[in-house]
Amino acid sequence: MKAESLIEKAIEARKLSYSPYSKIAIGAALLCKDGQVFMGANIENVSHSLSMCAERSALYSALMHGYKKADFVALAITADTQEACTPCGACRQVFSELFPKEGDIYMANLTGKVFKSTIGELLPFAFSKEGLKS
Repeated sequence: MKAESLIEKAIEARKLSYSPYSKIAIGAALLCKDGQVFMGANIENVSHSLSMCAERSALYSALMHGYKKADFVALAITADTQEACTPCGACRQVFSELFPKEGDIYMANLTGKVFKSTIGELLPFAFSKEGLKS
């Protein structure tokens, strides 16, 4: 699947966002090696810490369907923002553990801006289980 098609899936996922507080609908689409795409949207709650980001929503759905880190190829994220939509720190941390370090991450907005990176580039000094060893 081409990056443009994956970004279109993320745009489609935005339509399912529940974002009455931030007013920013975010969509994500996670591509697996077998071609399966898992979509996610941000779901907010008045108690902000209980909200779920689009990226983690897509990732957790894939994991619940039996997919593993080695199965993931690319992630697309999009929002109606001035700049390309980037993952928050919590999503970067989660993806650093559960998504391939060199997997493609496409961050886009609705006007065509796209920035391509990897989780290794977005979070080069991630907290990891190696950091817990004494």
